[in-house]
Amino acid sequence: MIHRYVSHNDCLIPIEQARLSPGQGGLLSGWGLFTTMRIFQGEAFAYERHWRRLEKDAGKIRLPFPFDPAQVRRQLSELLKANEVVEGTARIYMIYNRVGAWQSDEPMPPVDLILCTAGLPAHPELARLTIGPHGRHAASPLAGVKVTSWLNNVWHLAEAQKAGWSEVVLLNERGEVAECTTANIFSVKNGTVSTPPLSSGCLEGVTRSVLLEIGPSAGVPMIEQTLTPEDLYAAEEIFITSTNRSLLGVCEIAGHKYPGAPGPIAQKLEHAFGAAIREYVTRLTASSRT
Repeated sequence: MIHRYVSHNDCLIPIEQARLSPGQGGLLSGWGLFTTMRIFQGEAFAYERHWRRLEKDAGKIRLPFPFDPAQVRRQLSELLKANEVVEGTARIYMIYNRVGAWQSDEPMPPVDLILCTAGLPAHPELARLTIGPHGRHAASPLAGVKVTSWLNNVWHLAEAQKAGWSEVVLLNERGEVAECTTANIFSVKNGTVSTPPLSSGCLEGVTRSVLLEIGPSAGVPMIEQTLTPEDLYAAEEIFITSTNRSLLGVCEIAGHKYPGAPGPIAQKLEHAFGAAIREYVTRLTASSRT
């Protein structure tokens, strides 16, 4: 559940006072961006990585980007204090206002900036996944861009959950594994961890990118390579990653079981990832005192 206070452009206000208009051209068409960050000990983990992805994606969708990362971080810190968030999540939304024919002449900035926070959502201890053909279009110029028009993701997730699954593996038009609706996916075979490349159409997840960097230091070889459903079925371990869940073991994919999940490799990487979060916050706290 979203917390009471939100940051709307330069204003910190109760959520019931936030006003969005049908005249914001990108609001109803989904022309905007968002990112979700993990809040740990009152700090937004990997804020810089999230910001770089927002900036890169803004270039892809031609979204004006007049924002200063330091200023937005200050606004986020004020919001975290107002909502008393120590452990939880935060979102940054950027909504394109001056685009398309269906816009109003109301005074508004070219892009609305909205920050909000929430607690960590509940999730099962282990994930059970189904398979979703044609869930990703890798050839699309918007593949891998975290746009606010998120229906494809939430629809696939809702359909999977109605059928009793916790998530769904989305395949691209070539039948390759891309990702889940809210998570990247990893497989373990002979001690090596594989995850689909960005060319599969998957999101460049922040947790994914951190693991690819720290895995080798933890003694775990990490590679990006094309995966098929058959590769997943033959894996020794499967786990998924996201901001809200960090690493989550998978115990089943479409009837194929993975006994002992989460496996030893997933547990080793989860430990290394937790250490990376703590080190980040410690470094950030130390730098703020100097």
